Amino acid sequence: MSDVIELQQHGSVLTVALNRPESHNAMSPQMIMALTAVFRDLRQREDVRIVVLTGNGRSFCAGADLNYMRAAADYSFADNIRDGEAIFDLMVSVENCPQPVVGRINGAAIGGGAGLVSCCDITVVVDRAKFAFSEARLGIIPAVISPFVLAKIGPNNGRELFLTGERFSAERARQVGLVQHVVAAIDLDKVVQERVSQLLQAAPGAQAAVKQLIQQVAYQPKTAVRGYTANMIAQRRASDEGREGMSAFLEKRRPVWQEEPNHV
Repeated sequence: MSDVIELQQHGSVLTVALNRPESHNAMSPQMIMALTAVFRDLRQREDVRIVVLTGNGRSFCAGADLNYMRAAADYSFADNIRDGEAIFDLMVSVENCPQPVVGRINGAAIGGGAGLVSCCDITVVVDRAKFAFSEARLGIIPAVISPFVLAKIGPNNGRELFLTGERFSAERARQVGLVQHVVAAIDLDKVVQERVSQLLQAAPGAQAAVKQLIQQVAYQPKTAVRGYTANMIAQRRASDEGREGMSAFLEKRRPVWQEEPNHV
């Protein structure tokens, strides 16, 4: 398996760890491909009952690798469409995993990282973690993750958090429904293990059926908006705002549309 993710299996519990700690586990194309392959393979893995998704190091996932995103602004429109579809397909593979997925959110989850959080069935979050859908501050939009995030937090919370791009606390993430459990760092593994133990009490076939039931009853099919969301992110990456946002971030300056905070 690619070294951008790390797999450890203990009994019937598989831990999948994002493994780019030096870049806060930012998602590269290689990581997206590797994660998607793992979660698709789980459809045939009868030896795995529960999946724990986490990150190595201090962060869970800082979103898309920004150096790659900056380069993507110069990709062809078709290449950006394919890239957006790859991210969408990763989210689908996690959300549609037949085994319960427990998010062990050990630190910051930004952009696509917060999208991954929204695809987990149960999430246990360290209380120091920060979240953000920061795309609008970079001149782009959270297009391909939006169907998954809005299914968790609803359009009302999505309006505020998508439009501001602001960072918010683990407790706010719990309040809006993005996560379920917020715990002190010392208790993170204990609470994750307790959730895993409870999940192991239920029948695996029933759990897979429950996940299918929720998808059918609660949401419209997300695949209906696959092309639209990929098209939207491709447009934004190639836009003037997208280029300016990426440049400003990497040059550690304010983008042209961002005013100095008004301190009262």
